Amino acid sequence: MTPALGLIVSTYNRPEALRAVLASACDQVFQDFELLVADDGSGDATKELVQEFQRTGAISIQHVWQEDRGFRLAAIRNRAVAASGAPYLVFIDGDCLMLPDFLKRHWRLAERGFFVRGSNVDMSPALTAAALQRGAAAHRWGLGRWLGSRLNGHVNRCMPFFRLPLGPLRKFAPRSPKGACGRNLALWREDFLAVNGFNEAYEGYGKEDWDLVDRLIKYGVYRKNGRFAVPVIHLWHGPNAPGPNNERMWEAQERSARTWVDRGVDQYL
Repeated sequence: MTPALGLIVSTYNRPEALRAVLASACDQVFQDFELLVADDGSGDATKELVQEFQRTGAISIQHVWQEDRGFRLAAIRNRAVAASGAPYLVFIDGDCLMLPDFLKRHWRLAERGFFVRGSNVDMSPALTAAALQRGAAAHRWGLGRWLGSRLNGHVNRCMPFFRLPLGPLRKFAPRSPKGACGRNLALWREDFLAVNGFNEAYEGYGKEDWDLVDRLIKYGVYRKNGRFAVPVIHLWHGPNAPGPNNERMWEAQERSARTWVDRGVDQYL
């Protein structure tokens, strides 16, 4: 039976972070989902970790891997979507922990004609190290611990942990692509396919998610805000090297009326 939701977790050679993310996936209240590890060329440690979780049988996991030829996040996400049959897709990164109600709330926010952009809480290096200890289960820490971490300067904010209905305010600025981040993004698979997914011309870090969202909006799929509903907890990491042409390509996309890209998901379908 096809699951309702496909959770796509992108990763590259950071198995200790991925372990914590997969553990948070196993604790989800909403169970009607499959998990796809979108692996941009990691080595054997990641493969062995995924196999370890597959053996438990707690959740359905596919390992979608591509050869390591530099930062090709757009390509591996497209490959993962092609491997999933779920009608609704949620994208996160392999360094983002999910609270137990994360997928349940994303599913509640799902609405035809809209994509959902969630929020994130950034952790300090010290708190990240504590969260990655075996058995830490940081995705289950209570609000009091997060408030204390904010007071100590170990997270950048705590407001995303609070739950507010917002109602029609979720559709404020529905045509704005900026700030839409692929580390917490949800949309219908049919809408993803309609614009041919991520543009694989983007290599190196940055802007491939803005490009996707801009094309969705121009196609007629609008933005819905997931604030105060679906935060992720972002583990610390150093800066990524930006793609040398990504800013130029994004500026060209922003000026254009284009909704379809030539190098997209269709090549894997």
